[in-house]
Amino acid sequence: MAKVQIGDVVLKNQVFLAPMAGVSDLPFRLLASRMGAGLVCSEMISAKAIFYKNKNTESLMEIHGEESPVSLQLFGSDPELMADMAKAIEERPFAVLDINMGCPVPKVVGNGEGSALMKDPRLAGRIISAVAGAIRKPVTVKIRKGFDEEHVNAAELAHVAQESGAAAVTVHGRTRQQFYAGEADWDIIAQVKAAVRIPVIGNGDVTGPKSAERMLQETGCDGIAIGRAARGNPWIFREIIQYLEDGGRIEAPSMEERRKLILDHAKLLVEHKGEYIAVREMRKHMGWYTAGWPNSARLRGRINGMETMDELMEILGEACYVNETCPCRIT
Repeated sequence: MAKVQIGDVVLKNQVFLAPMAGVSDLPFRLLASRMGAGLVCSEMISAKAIFYKNKNTESLMEIHGEESPVSLQLFGSDPELMADMAKAIEERPFAVLDINMGCPVPKVVGNGEGSALMKDPRLAGRIISAVAGAIRKPVTVKIRKGFDEEHVNAAELAHVAQESGAAAVTVHGRTRQQFYAGEADWDIIAQVKAAVRIPVIGNGDVTGPKSAERMLQETGCDGIAIGRAARGNPWIFREIIQYLEDGGRIEAPSMEERRKLILDHAKLLVEHKGEYIAVREMRKHMGWYTAGWPNSARLRGRINGMETMDELMEILGEACYVNETCPCRIT
């Protein structure tokens, strides 16, 4: 397994957790870390929210000592504010600061942030240069293929990032216009890799070990960032790492292991957010975890109505069986 070096940070492998709003919080990052992810990325954090001391933003920046190296992702469009806030939080225990220039959400784009910055490479360069000059930790940038098919400029923006001081760039192979629809264009990742000297992380349509191997081979990228395929499936990191190391047959997690991890996830959420919020956030996670299980449609109805950990345990006990003698059935 090849290692990836970002600035002075050496990562143990090439398989990373991508940032996902509402998903890659501290509990989920801990699960991905336990499954071997070489780098885990926070949900994106607003520079303005840090400046105004938004109380919810503080919890987004919380980092646990047991996590893999953490990439803390910052977004904004004001170079000076981005640099000042990066400097203000630099002493927190993250390894890498990532600048989001790929978020497609209308509210973010409408403020000239996220993927809107792909329309203005000069401003993007000023932001990267300001942040990289303000802190000692390595700065990376997350971009997309382009804003739309008429403005595909990932290679250009990656070069701007490199010349502005970025230590690595992550490329999602879709345009902002696509959001997450259609197929990711891996050729654009290969074009970016050919255009810059810094490490390039590929993102988009990696769904398992074989597609991870194909992306590395077809694009020449240095690492892969996994987002949506990890929802309800943090085992994907372990499976990809094992496959890339020895190419062997991958054993799917047993039902007992699935049950235990779901419960661990719920307990971590309770510990960090309290039972009320934890159980409600677990509704979406359990929907992902139990997709394809027997009677999953009926399960979703019950999951979406659960309000306590006792209810979660009861639902999981009823769902987690193949037959009445399954060893992981809760009795």
